[in-house]
Formats: sequence, C-alpha cells, structure tokens
Amino acid sequence: MATDTVTDVFEEHRPVLMGVAYRMLGRVADAEDVVQESWLRWAAADRSQVREPRGYLVRVTTRLAIDRLRHVQSRRESYVGQWLPEPLVTDFGPTVPDTAEQAVLADSVSIAVLVVLESLSPLERAVFVLREAFGFPFSEIALTLDRGEPAVRQLAARARKHVDEGRPRYAVDPDERRDLTERFLAAATSGDLDGLMSLLAPGVRLVGDSGGKAKAPLRVIETADKVGRFLKGAARKGVPADAELEARFLEVNGASSVFFRVDGKPHSLFQLDVVDGRIAYVYIIRNPDKLVGLAP
Repeated sequence: MATDTVTDVFEEHRPVLMGVAYRMLGRVADAEDVVQESWLRWAAADRSQVREPRGYLVRVTTRLAIDRLRHVQSRRESYVGQWLPEPLVTDFGPTVPDTAEQAVLADSVSIAVLVVLESLSPLERAVFVLREAFGFPFSEIALTLDRGEPAVRQLAARARKHVDEGRPRYAVDPDERRDLTERFLAAATSGDLDGLMSLLAPGVRLVGDSGGKAKAPLRVIETADKVGRFLKGAARKGVPADAELEARFLEVNGASSVFFRVDGKPHSLFQLDVVDGRIAYVYIIRNPDKLVGLAP
C-alpha cells in the first residue's frame, strides 16, 4: 500500500475515530492523542493482513481510549468542583446527510449523556459508544473488546440502563432550544429575574465547571429560585464595567450554546437542557483549559 494511500485510508476514517475517542474520554486533547497513536500503529502495521481498515482502526482506537480512560479517571477524582466534558463544536452537515443519524450522533455527544457516561466502567462506556452512537454489531464489538458476544450484550444492557436512569430521554426541538436560549440570554444579561423565573423549570439544576481556575459554583445549584438569583447576580460579576462582553451562538455537543468572550478572551460557555418547554438544566463551563478550542 503506497504511503499516500495509507494516509488517505486513515483520513477517510478519522472522523469516526475522533468521534469514538471523544465520546470515550470527554476531552478533545485526549481524543486527539488517542487518534494520533492510532495513526502511528496503522502506519507501522502489516496492512496486508487487514481486510477491513475501518474495523481495524476502530478496534485500535477503542482499546487505546479504554487505556487512556483508566488513567484519566484517577485524575478526575481530584478535580476541583463539578466536571463537565470539554465542549466540542459540532456541525455534522453534509458528512452525515441523514437527519435521523444526525439526531443519534448529537444525542450521544450531548453534555448530559457524556456526564452520565462518566459513571460507567470503561468497558461499559466502550460498548455504549460503539453500539448506540455508531451502530456497530455486537459481534464486531465483541471482537474489538476481546470478549464473548453474550458478555458484550450484558454490558450493553447495563450501560443503557445506567444512561436511561441518569438522563431520561426526551425530544427537544432545536428551534425551541434556540428560542429559549435567546430569551434566557436576554433575561440574564439584563438582570430580569422575573423573566428568568418564567423560563426555569421548578426543579432546574445549574452545574458549573471551573476546575478551580475561574469563578463558578463548586456544587450543583437546585430549584428555580436559587438558580434564578444566582444567574441574576452573576450576569456581569467579575467582568470590568469597561470591558467588551461578546456573546456568540455556537452549536456545541449537538445543541445551541452561548459562548462569551471578554475583551476577545474566552470567558464562559452556557448550554441549556429543555424539558416540556422549560429549562431543566443550565451548564456553565468556565475552565479556561476547556474553552481554548472555542476561541477562534
């Protein structure tokens, strides 16, 4: 296989490999490291023995991601405050033309689902990602994990049960989420507490991620009254009066989000989860290490 063909084959499958690695690890840099290591192994492999490159590359990437996940899980145990995944700008566009497939990919990469996946074992997470996000057959997942197919089916059932219990499935219309996000942004930045309260579900939860490197709540804030008052007080807190505050809408992890910059520097990312027309979750990411990829 010529060098350019070797590279072309890998690049053809890179989006899938990155998708698997990111869903496994929840961090872009870790996923990129895993994909790079997969490339090195692909380049050095005896490719004459590889009948199906996509399956081979997914197996290599998944196994590397499992090893990396076991390492980073111990690191996350000492994380300051709440942990949220590193935001990933998502625009499937023409690469995923089927609307139903886009919905599956968006759901599997959502902040809510990735948070729940943190509670799974590395093997359960791998099975969930390969089966639910990418539709791999159980026989191929079994080969990837070097497990029997019955064991893989059991892992899949446990993983799905954990995800369903941790994050009930509900359909959110993208236009409805965008409209609520715009109204939320207007009410929060203007200090309109009544306007905020009208958008929040009674049991709304606010989760902030700063990693101890910026100001954000270290614990989850619950109930509409507490979340509304926190947001009203935090709207411009810590932002100098003469600073330029810029808000920009981005599709992040499959959903409309608001990315704030102060004097051109990343400040925070807000994303909402909506249930029955009300805001059920507010996610705030302020860890500067997780925002750098959104800066351009």
